[in-house]
Amino acid sequence: MFLALRELSFARGRFALMGSVVALIALLMVMLSGLSVGLVNDGVSGLKKMPVTHFAFVGDVSEDSAFSRSVVTDQAYEAWQDVDGVEDAARLGNTLINGRTDSDVEIDLALIGVDPGSFVDPGAAQGEPLGDDPMGLVVSETALDEGVAIGDVVTVDQLGTELNVIGVLDGQHTFGHVDMAYVAMPVWQEIRAGARPGEKVSEHVREEFTAVALRADDGFDPAAGDEAADTTTLTLKESFGASPGYSAETMTLDMIQWFLYAIAALVVGAFFTVVTIQRRGEIAVMRAMGASTGYLVRDSLVQSLMLLVVSVAVGVGLGVGMGAFLSSTPMPFHLQASDIAVASALVVVLGMLGAVFAVLRITKVDPLTALGGNR
Repeated sequence: MFLALRELSFARGRFALMGSVVALIALLMVMLSGLSVGLVNDGVSGLKKMPVTHFAFVGDVSEDSAFSRSVVTDQAYEAWQDVDGVEDAARLGNTLINGRTDSDVEIDLALIGVDPGSFVDPGAAQGEPLGDDPMGLVVSETALDEGVAIGDVVTVDQLGTELNVIGVLDGQHTFGHVDMAYVAMPVWQEIRAGARPGEKVSEHVREEFTAVALRADDGFDPAAGDEAADTTTLTLKESFGASPGYSAETMTLDMIQWFLYAIAALVVGAFFTVVTIQRRGEIAVMRAMGASTGYLVRDSLVQSLMLLVVSVAVGVGLGVGMGAFLSSTPMPFHLQASDIAVASALVVVLGMLGAVFAVLRITKVDPLTALGGNR
């Protein structure tokens, strides 16, 4: 410990340079963590807030596009209601629309069709829930930032269907980076079928929707229900992959983060390898004076730990400060303390692994070097 502190003080410029590199890695790690969580929230926050354990899509549907390709019928819904382990089942529709408010605000919405009063009906934090107004629309709170307000009328492009904004949900509800909005199932079915106002639709259209939303017991096995209803069931978490771009975004950011961890280990290892080589003569003198190998190794590792902890703390502090600013911008950015703590610990641990491999050179330093034994 004494030698570690002395060297940190004596060679502060060299260690400050190394600390700056580690701090920048920690800063980038925090930014990527916030961006990753922000993109996930922007992609599936609406799904995460649903009181759903599973979604039953049409059989053999592609899991990465289930919400856009699946079409199930009332027969599947009725079959799922009688499956053991299912506490509740409800119809759910999903489609993307473009619209314009009567105040001339253009908005894209992930339109969700539900039966008012069902367990997937989200109610409303402000205004009125679905039910009384057959053309009512309950929007995500984040849609208010786009200029939508209670009392507005949203006209669906191409169709001319007018939806009345009657309520607002609590917080962010998005799907595929688009604000979610809930309507009654009959209205959703007409919009999905491309029916214009006043145009009649067939009974076949009235029987179709996207998926059966399920609330099931712990340990529920959907195999029996899938066989009876001819569906493919995904858990709520598995269904996130059906959100547009979700899998590609999360895989890309995860890969970048793991590369950062590897870079942290390599950078710290390379730095302490160079430092150990430069200290070879000093280490030989210490060995000749009676210092044990274990003492010198522990001293170097303590030095590495101090540098990593301080540098990571500085980098995380800067990242949190920048994150607080970015969170107030339209950028999908959100910091979670647990994610930052885990990532910080990984940077320190992997950095220490790199340092361990570097300081092992100390065990190979011959004390005779200091006594001229190499001549």
